[in-house]
Amino acid sequence: MKRVLFWVTFLFAGFNLIAETPIKVMTFNIRMNTKSDGLNSWPYRRDEAANMIKHYAPDIIGTQEVLHKQLKDLKSRLPKYKVVGVGREDGKKKGEYSALWYNADRFDVLDSGTFWLSETPEVAGSKGWDGACERVATWAKLRDRKSQDVFIALNTHLDHVGKKARSEGVKLILDRLSVLGAGIPIVVTGDFNATSDTDVIARVTNIADPKHLSDSRAMAKVKNGDDWSFHDYGKIPVNERPLIDYIFVANDIDVKSSSVLPSKHNGRFVSDHSPVMAEMVLNP
Repeated sequence: MKRVLFWVTFLFAGFNLIAETPIKVMTFNIRMNTKSDGLNSWPYRRDEAANMIKHYAPDIIGTQEVLHKQLKDLKSRLPKYKVVGVGREDGKKKGEYSALWYNADRFDVLDSGTFWLSETPEVAGSKGWDGACERVATWAKLRDRKSQDVFIALNTHLDHVGKKARSEGVKLILDRLSVLGAGIPIVVTGDFNATSDTDVIARVTNIADPKHLSDSRAMAKVKNGDDWSFHDYGKIPVNERPLIDYIFVANDIDVKSSSVLPSKHNGRFVSDHSPVMAEMVLNP
């Protein structure tokens, strides 16, 4: 009888260990490739941007401002990851991607897609409201082979000019997630071009809205790093740097830690933004 109880306890502990396997999620605006950045332009920092990802080994990465050549550069340097997403200008390869990367050794993609943050979200290349640019949200329904958890990951980049575009973009994302992520955990990464005290973020996290999301940094038991994420290659004075990059969650997720990662890796800026990472457990 004691032997039976031992094995029951052992097996239960084993199942619990699997269920408690954390997922590391990163959001990373990698800054598009432009010659105007001089020695901080992509050819000078692409290796260290990839090396930073390798060093912190996230399981899920939402990247913003990714041009097709940058996508290819990262793919060649990060072979353990696969990626979903399309260029925002034509729904193929033109323009920036809000690319969503996942550890292909751990996750299976059950479904995925991209929609435009506009009045016509299924029309590739459509620009919304008062937005200066086309904006998209890319999502994937993933299954974790370790725990068998199924969840939705979504990555986006809100407009940097249009206030209505940011507000309506958030509403559209929340509406879509209420369908895509009904009854399962939701993880959202992105550059929201808005600080925590703005109406945009208040709309995301409004607890009166049943579709709301929670800020993983506010939930985290442990917080590491700076309180800002955008530094413009160190040009913005430290006390004026905003945090505009977020990881939001919903539906039974326990956030263990949140970290704003260093702006440099091996002495070189990896972007004009610092990556942000959260470690979490689904269905704890």
